[in-house]
Amino acid sequence: MSALPEISATARRLESRLRTQVGKAIEDYGMIVDGDRVMVCLSGGKDSYAMLSLLLALQRAAPVSFELVAVNLDQKQPGFPAHVLPDYLTALGVPFHILEQDTYSVVKRVIPEGKTTCGLCSRLRRGALYTFAAENGFTKIALGHHLDDIIETLFLNLFFGGTLKAMPPKLKSDDGRNVVIRPLAYCRERELARYATAKEFPIIPCNLCGSQETLQRKEIKAMLAEWERAHPRRIESIAAALGNVAPSQLMDTGLFDFAALAPSPRP
Repeated sequence: MSALPEISATARRLESRLRTQVGKAIEDYGMIVDGDRVMVCLSGGKDSYAMLSLLLALQRAAPVSFELVAVNLDQKQPGFPAHVLPDYLTALGVPFHILEQDTYSVVKRVIPEGKTTCGLCSRLRRGALYTFAAENGFTKIALGHHLDDIIETLFLNLFFGGTLKAMPPKLKSDDGRNVVIRPLAYCRERELARYATAKEFPIIPCNLCGSQETLQRKEIKAMLAEWERAHPRRIESIAAALGNVAPSQLMDTGLFDFAALAPSPRP
C-alpha cells in the first residue's frame, strides 16, 4: 500500500485550505497544547481519515509538541475488513490501537428490525472509547465531526428537541474524565469528501446499519442543501451566528437576568 499517494495541484490546494481551517479551529478553541496525548478516533470513514491526515500535517509544523495515537473500535460487524486500518496505519507509521467490543450483537438484540440503530450504536461506541482514553492517559479525544454535522445538529435540536444547541468544538465529557475536541469544526463535508478521494483513503462502509441516517437528519440535510442552493454561503452564515450569540436577545432566563432590567435613572 502506498501510504502517501501523489495528489494533484488542485488537491494540494484543497489540503492546504483544510489544514488552515483545522489549525484555526485548534487555535480558536485551545484544542491542543504542548504535551497533549491525543486519541484520534478512526472509524474508517472519510471524515476520520481526513482528520488524522490533517492533524499529522499540523503536527509536523506545529510550534508545540503533541502525540497522536489512532484508535479504532472493532464492533464485530459481520464482514468487517479487520486488516484495512492496521495495514494503512502501519504503512503511515502512526501508532494505533484496535479495540474489540461486540456492540453489533448488543444493537441487533436490543433494536427491533427496521428501526434506526445509530443512537444505541453511538452510545456504546462512545462509552468504549471514553473508557479507553481515561484508562490510558490520553488528554484529548479527537472526533471527526465537521461543520455540516454541527449545523445539522443545531437544527435537529431546534426542530425536534426544543433546545438551542449544537456540537461544541471542544467539551468536557459528562463524567468529567475526558476532553473531546472536533478539529474539523470549520471544514465543509463536501471538501472533506473531495480530499478523501484525492488521498485514496481505504474507506470502510458501516455494514451494521448500511450507513443509515434518521429520517429527521435526512430532512435537515435536504433543507440545508435547498437553502444553500438558493442562498450560497448560508451555512457559513449560520456557523458564524453560533459564535456570535446575544443572550439578552433570546428568552433563556438562565443566561440573562431579564427580571433585573430597569430603566436607567433619569438626569
